[in-house]
Parts: sequence; C-alpha cells; structure tokens
Amino acid sequence: MYKEEYAIVLDYLSRGYSSSYAGEPIAQAVGTSFFTLLELVPRENVFLNLRQKVYIGSGERKEIKFIKGRLSYDKLTSTAKAELEGVVEELIKANEKKFVEFFNKAGAISIRKHSLELLPSIGKKHMQSILEEREKKPFESFEDISKRVHLMPNPVRVIQERVLEELKGDDVKYYLFTAPPSKRREERRRM
Repeated sequence: MYKEEYAIVLDYLSRGYSSSYAGEPIAQAVGTSFFTLLELVPRENVFLNLRQKVYIGSGERKEIKFIKGRLSYDKLTSTAKAELEGVVEELIKANEKKFVEFFNKAGAISIRKHSLELLPSIGKKHMQSILEEREKKPFESFEDISKRVHLMPNPVRVIQERVLEELKGDDVKYYLFTAPPSKRREERRRM
C-alpha cells in the first residue's frame, strides 16, 4: 500500500555502521512518495552520493542491491538527520500539486477535530479561513494559499514540520503524509 518507487540518499556509509563487523556498505534514504525512512544496500562497486535519487521499485535496480528495511527516525545517523529537513522541503515543493490538493480536500477527523488542525501553526481561525476560501475556489498553488488565507504561515514549512513530526513518531495518532510505522515496530518501541 505504501510502496516507494524512488528514494533520496540521506547518508552513505561505504564501510557500514561502526558497530557492524561485516563492513557492508549501507545507505540511509527517504522515499519520495510517502517519506518512508529506509536502509538500503547498494550493489557492489556502486558509490552513492548524498541527495542522489535511486530507483528502489520492483523492476531492475541499477544502484541498489536490496532494501534492508524501514528505519525509525532515531536510527538515522547525524548526517541523515541533517539532510532530511532539506530533502523533505524539496520533495514537498516538487509535489506541490499533491500537497495543495490536501488543502483543497482535507476533511474532519472527528466531530471536534479537522485534519487541517493537525498541521503546526494551524488553529481554528486558520482552518476556518482555509475552508471558506476553498469553497469560493479551489487553491491552485502554495502561493495562492498564502495570498488568500490571511496571516497564513508558509504552507511548505507547515507541511514540512508535520512530515518531520510524523517521522519522529512522538505521540502521533494520525498520519497525513507519511507511511505509518509497522505494528511490530510500535510494539517493540513500547517495550
């Protein structure tokens, strides 16, 4: 359901993790569709660069031998964490239409909570303004949202902050933009 086709390399460890005795090269990456944090094993004699886009789909892969698994945010290296914020921002801007559509179609989660309110810096007043403006005419771009919604925080920054919150997973109940963690990993985290 949350299958990634491409990923952006956040860190490349040519000798693997320092705690690993095997010394297998490892790349930490983020998926381009659902921001899934992944651990990748590159093919032999392949060197990966930071922010390199690699194919990880089910077809023939040139750079990646296999996907070792999903990563939690706390397992990212300091380099990967530093790169993540900028990469997420670039992915949001590159997929502007998808995220603008969220502002156009987001609905209520419960009687008391709207999914727009899950975005950082969006309270009841901003939510009401967004709902009123989208009724008049659907939003066309991030710039359109900023112009039409009075005192609206930067929409890219708001989505970026929400994506990072979801990836960190601290007390996140609803996932708007990322693949939710697997149940097994959630159970292990609680132990």
